[in-house]
Amino acid sequence: MKQIIECVPNFSEGRNDKVIQKLANEIKSIKGVSLLNVDPGRATNRSVFTFVGEPQKVIDAAFLAIKLASEIIDMRNHKGEHPRMGSTDVCPLVPIQNITMKEVIYYSNKLAKKVGNELNIPVYLYENSAKIDKRSNLAYVRSGEYEALKSKLLNDEWKPDYGPTDFKLIERYGATAICARDFLIAYNINLNTTSTRRANAVAFDIREKGRLKRKNNLLTGEILKDENGNKIWTSGTLKGVKAIGWYIKEYGICQVTMNITDLKLTPLHKAFDETEKKAMKRGLRVTGSELIGLVPKKVLIDAGLYFLKKQQRSTGIPEKEIIKIAIKTLGLNEISEFDPDKRIIEYLINNESKNKLINLSLKDFTNETSTDSPAPGGGSVSAYIGALGASLATMVANLSAHKRGWDEKWEEFSIYATRGEELKNKLINLVDRDTESFNNILSSYKLPENSDDEIKYKQGLIIQNTKNAILIPFEIMELSYESFDIIKKMAMIGNPNSISDAGVAALCARSAVIGAYLNVKINCYDLKDINFKVNILKKSAEIVQKTIKKEKKILDIVNKLI
Repeated sequence: MKQIIECVPNFSEGRNDKVIQKLANEIKSIKGVSLLNVDPGRATNRSVFTFVGEPQKVIDAAFLAIKLASEIIDMRNHKGEHPRMGSTDVCPLVPIQNITMKEVIYYSNKLAKKVGNELNIPVYLYENSAKIDKRSNLAYVRSGEYEALKSKLLNDEWKPDYGPTDFKLIERYGATAICARDFLIAYNINLNTTSTRRANAVAFDIREKGRLKRKNNLLTGEILKDENGNKIWTSGTLKGVKAIGWYIKEYGICQVTMNITDLKLTPLHKAFDETEKKAMKRGLRVTGSELIGLVPKKVLIDAGLYFLKKQQRSTGIPEKEIIKIAIKTLGLNEISEFDPDKRIIEYLINNESKNKLINLSLKDFTNETSTDSPAPGGGSVSAYIGALGASLATMVANLSAHKRGWDEKWEEFSIYATRGEELKNKLINLVDRDTESFNNILSSYKLPENSDDEIKYKQGLIIQNTKNAILIPFEIMELSYESFDIIKKMAMIGNPNSISDAGVAALCARSAVIGAYLNVKINCYDLKDINFKVNILKKSAEIVQKTIKKEKKILDIVNKLI
């Protein structure tokens, strides 16, 4: 599996579309790098780019973009709401796939050294890449912003990790901060006020750093100090959150703008709820929110599940519906459209081919099955029938969770619905995997046999692919059989108006098990591994026998109630 990292450079230009497009083109010029998102902000005069790829290709693209930004963005004329200190203000690298943080730190240093030495741009390493403890905090590194660089560079304490210290050399483009870090969520919460002071008060309430402690807890009172003369701070309520308040002229409102640096300590929904709570205490109201750049899918799934549970609604619904609940509740569409297909990183990275069977319409899937091609065949159809059975059971559970007068039972039915949804998703995934396994067998038979080594390799691959083509329908059998527990329970305690649906679910599950069993048997036919063949056929036959009994019991319950 390839190593994949994400790069999220922030350029100090959010208004000039031509400049933004030039930067995008520079990044896309590196083959193998995928530019996933460009998020310009007019009020902040800042654009957040997100691209992914193999580590070396990503830092090559980042270097080209940083170089171009230093040539076409003049910091001497830059104004914007967001703190910044250079044409490329920050350039974080984030581990995505098959790579450790230690390895990403190595690449951040490699990029920083190249930028400092070849482009003559002062570079400060921060977060996990910081070589000086204080510099792990970006706010400290960026203190005073671009305007303070002239005096800071004269001080040995502010000597950059790489690059020059002569401000005259860097006056046009300023300095850059580069790091390796985990996912950071840049998130703005909208308030129904135009008062920056009030927005800041809410930000100070929630952010981990909190606010300065003052005499008698008055906002304008004397700042208190400890015995060593250090200012005393009162911590806010959210760990791993940095926040300030600002006024966005473009929107005509104030926002609490925050970076959530530790999603385990403070998930997105917790930040939203806590900000809403603190705002209401100050007579304000949260009207919506805004995510900057891309977001991991889990962040919105967790938020959607949290809000569904608060509403005492079933969580056993499709992933996209859960995300829709999160978007609606967080008000992510208030300022501009939030399209999950364009804003969730996994959807962009793992953009599934349109040729996947599961992406076809019902009509197209049926037509594809009826052609003279041997795949998709009985295995894929069995997986799909099993998914339909699990879906029907899940539907009954969800209808029961929302039935009038059954409010106290919602959580019990939600558990069944959630499990049904999991089984459905696994079976849907097996629709394509079964077809892929069949195609892999055909491919292995086409391999050359020009030497003993080639013959040995081909025979080994045929056995390996054949076993895989047996194990996939066997997995379809296991999952479909597992769905009987949910189906039976829904037949017994579910919404009586949906009893026939539970019956159809049982019929689907039975057909899926027996259909997959036929595929296990036929794929075992030419397998030379006798022990494997005997064991899998024995287990499969046992599942079939148990399936027939389970189906009969469920249909007896259904017919009796009907």
